[in-house]
Amino acid sequence: MKKLVMFAALAASAGVVFAQSTGTLKKVQDTGAITMGVREASIPMSYLDDKQQFVGYHIDVCNRVIDDLRKNLKLPNLKVNLQAVTSANRIPLMQNGTIDIECGSTTNTVARQQQVAFALTTFISDVRILTKANSGIKTVADLNNKPLAVTTGTTSVQLIRAQEQGKNLNITEVFGKDHAESFLLLETDRAVAFALDDYLLAGFRARSSNPAAYVFLDQPLRTEPIAIMIRKDDPDFKKAVDDSIRSMMRSGELERIYNKWFTTQIPTLKAPLNMPMTNALREQFRNPNDTGI
Repeated sequence: MKKLVMFAALAASAGVVFAQSTGTLKKVQDTGAITMGVREASIPMSYLDDKQQFVGYHIDVCNRVIDDLRKNLKLPNLKVNLQAVTSANRIPLMQNGTIDIECGSTTNTVARQQQVAFALTTFISDVRILTKANSGIKTVADLNNKPLAVTTGTTSVQLIRAQEQGKNLNITEVFGKDHAESFLLLETDRAVAFALDDYLLAGFRARSSNPAAYVFLDQPLRTEPIAIMIRKDDPDFKKAVDDSIRSMMRSGELERIYNKWFTTQIPTLKAPLNMPMTNALREQFRNPNDTGI
């Protein structure tokens, strides 16, 4: 009898916790659905494959997080809606409630933390410059008076100007609405270079008709923490997401997901990215944090 009373008390207590959920967790409970922000061309983080299905490293991570939500919230039929976002609209769509969790390729910056929040860092990238091997572009200084492909909503030009060689450059920005369009500007010679996270550039290069035609400049522009984006001032949801990610880090599951997308053949690419996990990312998995730059 004592066990039954204790069980009932615990169940009642759990019911109160769920009933008092706030923010995104309450929205998920009330609607029975969660909306995932996804990218159409952020290979291999979040993109459309040749079957027009959204796939990628961060989509796998988010699906695992959502599986944990199903269990913890006792919502086995929780529906997942997918909403394509871009660099330009991802933050507004998070703020206005259109999306609940953004599973793309967003850098965690201190400036963005004024508008949104980020889960634990799940990837660390270098921002690099990609150009064609025959372009004559060897250094940042060579971009002077040249057109640079820029994805709307990104900060590549600011990063170039932060370099000693880039302070006084005259750069013509040629804008693409997303990363795929920006790479097309480079591919069709409307721009001589494209600055972006190295893994995204490696994906576009591997997907192109002639991967050997493209080279990276040696000098990285910046190292960036990449993370899943969530709403600001929503501590219950952030804890739920972080706990799930931390569990994946500790069990080795997140490293297995990483290797699936960064070291082996993946959908739509002609070759693997060949990007083994860096020491910096291994250290992040051992000592997780959500520090922005």
